[in-house]
Order: sequence, then C-alpha cells, then structure tokens
Amino acid sequence: MQTLTVALGDRSYPIHVGQALLGNAGLIIPHLRQAKAAIVTNTTVAALYLQEVAQPLRQAGVEVIEIILPDGEQYKDWPTLNLIFDALLRQRCERLTTLIALGGGVVGDITGFAAACYQRGVPFLQMPTSLLAQVDSSVGGKTAINHPLGKNMLGAFHQPMVVLADTDTLNTLPDRELSAGLAEVIKYGLIRDLAFLEWLERNVERLLARDPQALAEAICRSCANKAQVVAADERENGERALLNLGHTFGHAIETGVGYGQWLHGEAVAAGIMMAVELSALLGWLASNDVERIERLLLRAALPVYGAPLAVDRYVELMQHDKKVANGQLRLVLLPKLGTAQLVSGVPLGAIEQAIRRRCANA
Repeated sequence: MQTLTVALGDRSYPIHVGQALLGNAGLIIPHLRQAKAAIVTNTTVAALYLQEVAQPLRQAGVEVIEIILPDGEQYKDWPTLNLIFDALLRQRCERLTTLIALGGGVVGDITGFAAACYQRGVPFLQMPTSLLAQVDSSVGGKTAINHPLGKNMLGAFHQPMVVLADTDTLNTLPDRELSAGLAEVIKYGLIRDLAFLEWLERNVERLLARDPQALAEAICRSCANKAQVVAADERENGERALLNLGHTFGHAIETGVGYGQWLHGEAVAAGIMMAVELSALLGWLASNDVERIERLLLRAALPVYGAPLAVDRYVELMQHDKKVANGQLRLVLLPKLGTAQLVSGVPLGAIEQAIRRRCANA
C-alpha cells in the first residue's frame, strides 16, 4: 500500500492506494465518529463488493446501513439523491454517522453531496472502484449532481476523511470504463507533468492490460498531481480550474446527447482534442503536438472526435460551464505540452473552428 496526503491543514486526509484494501476495516474504523456507517453503492458494485466492505465492519461492531442506488450517469439527479436522504432519515442517522461511497464517480459525487447536505454536513469516506474515480473524482472534495441544462451544476465542496483506492477492483472494470479513466490520467500529463505524459506514452498498453504495477504507478502519480493542486487551490479560485482540460467541451457532449450515452472520460477525451485544436489555432501547439496527443488517446482506446451536435449547440451548452465569469467563457488551453492556462476572450470563430475540426468524422 502506498499513501499520499491531501494537505488541507486540520482537514488533511490520506489517499491509500494498493491491493486488498476494501476488506481492511482497520483503514476505515479510525475515521468513524460513531459505530454506525451507511455504505452507498449501486446495483452493479453491490453485487461485487458490498459485503466485502460491510462484513468486516459488522464483525468489528459497527452498525452498517446499506443504500443501493440504480447504476448510471442518468441517475445522478435529485430523485436518486433523495433515496439516500430517505434511507438516512428512516434509519435515524445522526451528524456523527459516516457515509461511505463505494463505487465509481457517480456514486462518489452523489454520496459526497448527500454528506454535505444531510443535517448540514456529515463525514464521508471515498472507496472508488473505477479508474476514473481513483485518479480524479474521489480526491479533492468536489461533489455534485447533474441538471438537465448542465453537468455537475448543483453541488458543494465537501472533503472526505480518507480515500481508499483498491486496485483489485479494476479487475472487474469493463474495458470501456478502464479506457475512460485513462482520459483523466492523460490529462495530468498534458497540463502539468510532461515526464508523466512521456511515461504514459511508453506504458499505455501495460495499463490497458491491467498490469498491477503500471496501474498503481499511474494512480499514485495522478493522485499526487491532484493533491498538490487541491492543497494550493481547494475551491477552484485559480490553479485548480486547470484540472478541467477538455471538460467544458466534454460536458457539452454529455449534456447534449443525454447523460449516460457517453462515459465521462470518453467525452473528456474528445473535449481534450477540441482544446488541443484550439490551442493549435491560437499558435501555441504545433501540428505534430496535435498528432502526438491524438495518437496517445487512440492507443488508449478513446474517442478523438466529438458527438455530431451542431456547433451552435456546443457553444450554447458551454455557456453553462462553471468557469464562465461575467458572461465570458473561459477555457483551459495548452501553451505547450505539460503546461496549461485558463484563457478568456478567445474569439468565438476560433472556438467554432476547433469544434468543427473535431466533429467532422464523428
């Protein structure tokens, strides 16, 4: 097991990465404020891992409540959030009851938001079971649900007490979801860690083959990058916005085609290519840089063209992005590989041209 730390003063917390962590109650119990916890998961993950987490806790004397949600991005909404609240209220959960998010990014986001809201805030733990959640969404305290007009528009910053990333869970992850997680991994190399990007170019096939050492390395390096950014800018007032490379375009895809049609990482990959095209149009990246990034995403079995939405529909949806300030769209672009910048005032014509370039073969 390897341990990293998100340094937030008295709210700092560890990220444990390794094998056989789910059944290790000793990593969970020290973070519980009472001998009662609610595990929130979904139908798919529950069948695989719920009892592996619940039984050791029960054997240690913890009262465990099981909350099983439907599986899918389309259920990251108010009605599903209320299922969590209904269960917590029926079981008379208190402010000291800890919520445990056992699942991928949807489960982590909705559980964290429930924890932020219930009785004005209760503790929660992250036990991410997908690569995307292990390298990105479980770390940093962003919690949210979707709205029909925009992804993750309703949420709160609420940090977990601990993150337990059990790499064994990746053995049951479908190939498509493994690739989707790699989009977020590649993102870290593009925005702030050129050496990591070069490592990924050498090792992407090992990751797709689920080599345990390669996966652990990718997860730890991704989490180390994320932890540094979060420690410096917890509430996304500056540097943390750079973690959203490709997300403004990608969220437009997810919202435009309907939640759940594209996996989040797939939409981010296509969005990264739109951001890369725009960076090239502004004279920052060379054509060989664009081709290099495209090759890596293709090797990771990720899309490099977006959904065939109308260009004006993309722009309309992007206007709902959380980085919009004073009505002006701000985009994360790449002055060079390994460096990102938040840019406002990009000419609309250039944005539209970048979208067209990456929708032509959709």
